[in-house]
Amino acid sequence: MDFGIASFRYFYYCRIMETVQAVTALSALAQTHRLAVFRLLVQEGPNGLAAGEVADRIGVPPSTLSHHLAQLEHAGLLRSWRVQRNIFYALDVEGTRRLVAFLTEDCCAGQPEICGYRPDILDCLPAGRDEGRQTPLARLDATVEPAGC
Repeated sequence: MDFGIASFRYFYYCRIMETVQAVTALSALAQTHRLAVFRLLVQEGPNGLAAGEVADRIGVPPSTLSHHLAQLEHAGLLRSWRVQRNIFYALDVEGTRRLVAFLTEDCCAGQPEICGYRPDILDCLPAGRDEGRQTPLARLDATVEPAGC
């Protein structure tokens, strides 16, 4: 098998894209209102909330909130859909999983159980679109049972 310079450039380019996506997601969370929205929608689960309900609970005017929601959706942390005249927002589970996997990829030299990392917490979330792809979380000891969700 010949791994020429083009192959290595491709691998490096893909890794940069993961880093760019992680920086985008972290930048979106690095603002008080956006972090509050993200945490609220994590609590609400896959059904999410209407944009107006999010605005009421966070205490931000709807016109300001729409910008924050767009930033979080662009970062791959939220998803939205329309029901009649309402736009609903919910956690994008797969985007959140990717961010957590990226941040913990090399945790404790490949042995995250050393530092108390609990992959079973993420097992409570529904599986994402990339079920066939082995993520850093899938490499962990399969004998760990979820703590109950």
